[in-house]
Amino acid sequence: QVQLVESGGGSVQAGGSLRLSCTYTANPNSRYTNYCLAWFRQTPGKEREGVSALEGDGRSSYADSVKGRFTISKDRHSVYLQMRNLKPEDTALYYCASTPGWCWNMQAAEFLYWGQGAQVTVSS
Repeated sequence: QVQLVESGGGSVQAGGSLRLSCTYTANPNSRYTNYCLAWFRQTPGKEREGVSALEGDGRSSYADSVKGRFTISKDRHSVYLQMRNLKPEDTALYYCASTPGWCWNMQAAEFLYWGQGAQVTVSS
């Protein structure tokens, strides 16, 4: 099992930057050694969409809408989402997520573990 705790949401004007952090703790007795770490976002009335994912081998992927503006990274205990040149349409509740193995093209239904969510609001 993996526990995820997010921080770093907030409000910013369009063009500004924010960094989301997510501390992850995996069960040391887990049979899995490779986990995907990802960020999703959701707005009211819409499905949760994948924003960025980081495979266990270091490969990253991004939704087209955030390419060139968002960067995913991690260290031993946390995964980060650096967001630059934010737009009002980036306003959403952002979730950190993880699942054993690969990232499944950021299909939300394939992810087993979720953080509590962090609100990001971008004003024009």
